[in-house]
Amino acid sequence: MTGGRGAGTIARMEAVAGDYEFAPLRIPPGTSRSAAATMLSLQSETGGWELIRLQLHADGTRKVVMRRRARLSYLPKPHI
Repeated sequence: MTGGRGAGTIARMEAVAGDYEFAPLRIPPGTSRSAAATMLSLQSETGGWELIRLQLHADGTRKVVMRRRARLSYLPKPHI
């Protein structure tokens, strides 16, 4: 594992230009495509998040960036 973070962790939350907050996520290798899709759809339904970017790396790691309007900050943070 790189960066010293555990599998499926959130790097940090940050507000950008006051309109959106972003959540960079890491989905560990070995997670099936359908399981990853289910995790991300649950985050969007329960926390108001939308998928901005998904990168699939050669080792199977998926790096995801999700965003939501900053006014929805009272909703739960994504956790994978």
